[in-house]
Amino acid sequence: MTTLSHTDQTDSGAFWRGKRVVVTGGAGFLGSFVVDRLRARGAEEIIVPRSHEYNLVDNAAARRLVADARPDIILHLAARVGGIGANREHPADFFYANLMMGVQLLHEAWRAGVEKFVTIGTVCSYPKFTPVPFKEEDLWNGYPEETNAPYGIAKKALLVQGQTYREQYGFNSIFLLPVNLYGPGDNFDPSSSHVIPAIIRKCLEARDAGADEIIAWGDGSPTREFVYAEDTAAGIVLAAERYNGSEPVNLGSNSEISIRELTELIARLTGFQGQITWDTSQPNGQPRRKLDVSRARDWFGFEASTPFEDGLRKTIDWYERVRHGV
Repeated sequence: MTTLSHTDQTDSGAFWRGKRVVVTGGAGFLGSFVVDRLRARGAEEIIVPRSHEYNLVDNAAARRLVADARPDIILHLAARVGGIGANREHPADFFYANLMMGVQLLHEAWRAGVEKFVTIGTVCSYPKFTPVPFKEEDLWNGYPEETNAPYGIAKKALLVQGQTYREQYGFNSIFLLPVNLYGPGDNFDPSSSHVIPAIIRKCLEARDAGADEIIAWGDGSPTREFVYAEDTAAGIVLAAERYNGSEPVNLGSNSEISIRELTELIARLTGFQGQITWDTSQPNGQPRRKLDVSRARDWFGFEASTPFEDGLRKTIDWYERVRHGV
């Protein structure tokens, strides 16, 4: 069992000094916050590969990236992700792309002698009916919620890979499980966005159009936990510095809200005053999501700090500026 002996409390500046760090997905939503956090913690040599140069689904590209970058640490954030609709439409694409990117890059990192590999998993890996709060030891006690199971299982396979490479080769690979993210820079494309940006966009567009109704998916009863992306980035960087164990670790905010309450809150914050109609022909997704975040706190000192309503306001303000070209 992992204990506090796996925690390295060295000064962050000293830890990152002179290290070459690859952040896959570093130009994306979460990745951009991670890169900023790395710089703030003293990292100077950060490599952010772009998909048009290194398509990590291709093994030759993964091998070439490791050879070109010569990293000491890899933070693997690159993923193909989306909301319930995107997962239902592209289950095979989500499974294949996420599995192959991670499996090949971790293998090539081990072959090249990379010091540490940090895999970012997903809360979608948890069983559909996991006792709340979700504890890491419950990860294998059932099948994930069907609409995002291919994505969740592909990510969970990378946990097994990291554990087996540690067991057989002594490779230092860790695995982190963030809950649903939100924040400035999120994906607001209605065909692939997650629930918070989808609701924000619907409310703002309805408000500006003078519409008296928005349609929300499901019945509003499921609950979710959300963590501000900037907080998650802080947790990832802390884990890279301080955690060297084989057990997966949740990253969350330790709060829970129903989709109905969330939609009403966003409507209030955006100024939409019309009716919310629930389309129960659409799926609810997993019934409840709330993580046990004690491992992250105890093992490497991470606790999310952004109050949910404050984070929502920042996200809405950012998207308003983007919409109006400010």
